[in-house]
Amino acid sequence: MHEARGAAQAVSVHEPVLLRETIEALAPRSGGAYIDANLGGGGHAAAVLAASAPNGTLLGIDADATAIARSTARLSEYGARLKTFHGSSARIAEAAAAAGFHGVDGILFDLGLSSDQLVDRERGFGIRTGGPLDLRFNTGEGESAAALLAHLTVPELAALLREFGEEPQAGKIARAIVARRAATPVTTAEELAALVAEVATRPGKPSRIHPATRVFQALRIAVNDELGALATALDASIRLLAVGGRIVVLTYHSLEDRIVKRAFAAAAKGCICPPKVPLCGCGVKPSLRLITDKPLTASEEEVTKNPRSRSAKLRVAERIEVAA
Repeated sequence: MHEARGAAQAVSVHEPVLLRETIEALAPRSGGAYIDANLGGGGHAAAVLAASAPNGTLLGIDADATAIARSTARLSEYGARLKTFHGSSARIAEAAAAAGFHGVDGILFDLGLSSDQLVDRERGFGIRTGGPLDLRFNTGEGESAAALLAHLTVPELAALLREFGEEPQAGKIARAIVARRAATPVTTAEELAALVAEVATRPGKPSRIHPATRVFQALRIAVNDELGALATALDASIRLLAVGGRIVVLTYHSLEDRIVKRAFAAAAKGCICPPKVPLCGCGVKPSLRLITDKPLTASEEEVTKNPRSRSAKLRVAERIEVAA
């Protein structure tokens, strides 16, 4: 855990998505304790801290050390009201314990990439920005995307692209990557983007997204174990919430949203007995109440100002008293 401090960092260029809706859902109050499980540029965190003045506290978690440093500098005016933790959101229970956060009043997840990461040439997140093909949020853990591409077989790579990128040309792209690495390793974002564009672009079918977008998404999800981390973090978050506390999740693609939807639905249902069992024997009680039956999405005005909000979906649930 790191207290809020540090030298000035580069200013964040990230624009928080669905900010008004997020704050309305969390309803921060003075004296409340909140967790931002994906601190990023600190935009949502700043709004939570402002709304919970004068003595609400926030724990910001992020696997990206650069994001922690930048947000710590940005939020320095809040002093000890802000605490940070460098690590995956999967470690949210550990982070909360270290910060002394128990029975928290609200937890926010803003998943995926931030605009700050997209313009960072050090890790290759941006297809057009380029840079080394790393794609890790925490460069001190796990293997890079380039290292992953160096050893996966065609079937393994194709399966990864289908599962995490929902890429319709997964087999064709996987074969091209493996064939190319036989001559020279694919080590930069520019090389991978050019290779995928070469084999996957469909003549006469222009698209507003780069043909390598799904490939980069799949590799990023894989090297960061994003879906596994999300499932673990959601389960831990429900247990961390005080009764009446809310969990708010912003997703940006169907794989994330599906995990959140199912986790919320399961916690709101409780019973895990098979459907044909006439009486509940498992004893599992509901722990959440769904606030949003359907996810909230960005307005046309917000999408115009911030195109990244186009794919955003916001789901909200509230912790309830578990019946004896």
